[in-house]
Amino acid sequence: MRSFVRVVLAAASAVGLAAVLMPDEAVANATVPTQDIANARDNPLLRRYDGSFIVDYAQRAFDELELPTAELKQVPGKKDAKNNDVFAPTAAEVLQGRLTRIVYVAPANRSPLEVMGNYQEEIAGKGGTALFSCRNEACGGDNSRSTDGGGGQQSLLMKIYPPADVKAPYKSSGHCAVTDDITDLRYATMRLPTSGGNAHAAVAVYSLRGGTYCEALKERTVVVVTLIEPKVREQRMVTVAASEMNAALGRDGRIVLYSILFDFDKAEIKPESRPQLEEIARLLQASPSLRLHVVGHTDNQGQLTYNMDLSRRRSQSVVQALVQANGIAAARLTGHGVGPLAPVAPNADEAGRARNRRTELVPQ
Repeated sequence: MRSFVRVVLAAASAVGLAAVLMPDEAVANATVPTQDIANARDNPLLRRYDGSFIVDYAQRAFDELELPTAELKQVPGKKDAKNNDVFAPTAAEVLQGRLTRIVYVAPANRSPLEVMGNYQEEIAGKGGTALFSCRNEACGGDNSRSTDGGGGQQSLLMKIYPPADVKAPYKSSGHCAVTDDITDLRYATMRLPTSGGNAHAAVAVYSLRGGTYCEALKERTVVVVTLIEPKVREQRMVTVAASEMNAALGRDGRIVLYSILFDFDKAEIKPESRPQLEEIARLLQASPSLRLHVVGHTDNQGQLTYNMDLSRRRSQSVVQALVQANGIAAARLTGHGVGPLAPVAPNADEAGRARNRRTELVPQ
């Protein structure tokens, strides 16, 4: 009986060891798609190239994305988390709204040139305008890399599809489409008028090299469509009462406020911020000796110097509103802007960036 147990345990150990040593064998290689993945669909603003199938899909109700509108250039001395040389566009559109990202595999024997031409004609036919287009080296960065890899140069694909966003199952067609090595990269950023304002589309088209488990997709053309549609961010932040602010100042030495609102890239306070401003006025009126630093914070999207100035102007708008509309003495308030230099969350996604965009009150 003991010998039997030892044999069973030895067999189980061997199976476990094999699973550790050969994890790839447990997952099937990519295959040529014959239908869209579950729960994926075209965006009404931009049709697919005929005969293509969706292999990767994501949509977010509200997010922010920087779409390159000029060649990428290396940022001297800067590396990303995978030891890649960081490249940044010399010009870009920083956009907020509903984000949709769709990855298609085009039919066999269709070139990136042909497929991209169809998308450009589709946009032009809807009254859209081209903001930027490039091919291979003219795009900047490593044009042989999609969203994956380390120890080299960042690619343009990493800007419109950040590696951290890749959620397709390992070895799947969707995973291969955005992580395999590529050739013949073509990219275009376009503006598309809609009834609710201008939408923006970034279209990247390229061929896959079809390495290792992606062999089935070798030389197939992939289309990555990223759409940002205009949408007002839902306002769900709760107004903090004067008593709560007073308690927080005594407990933490500061109070963080998310209900003082600004339009994107603007320093003018939105009307729905009025209840929070009135509560700050009540706090100051109840404590005549209290003086406050009003500190503006931004996320890390865009240039540092610009965000520093934007946060400063926003804090000064708060000071001005409290003085002019709420009767607070100007000597009791000082506005400061620290831009993205004091984050309270990672800036890797919109949830974190939203936490970093805030106003803080600190006693002088």
